[in-house]
Amino acid sequence: MKKITSSLIAGIAVLTVLASAIPSYAEDKEVTITGDGKCAKCALHETEKCQSVIQTTEDGKTVTYYVEQNDVAKKFHKTICQDSAKVTAKGTVKEVDGKKQLTATSLELAK
Repeated sequence: MKKITSSLIAGIAVLTVLASAIPSYAEDKEVTITGDGKCAKCALHETEKCQSVIQTTEDGKTVTYYVEQNDVAKKFHKTICQDSAKVTAKGTVKEVDGKKQLTATSLELAK
């Protein structure tokens, strides 16, 4: 009887872990975003420190993607800090505090 109860509890625990992991796998899909690259501090006056953002239009609304401060974003930021430019970015998107956050794997000027 103890073995059956232990097996049942272990099975429920495994299913719970798998169910909670499924949404995070869905968010890890790489996307490509093309839009206006700007500085959140200098151009938008939204942050205290420089941070790259990409603004696009989706369904007639302006959507702002805040680029996470990784090595790719830091190297590219000087390109758009003082002047906005059309950019293309690849990476993964997640929502943090109601804002879209892009973890970029590549950032370049749009062709």
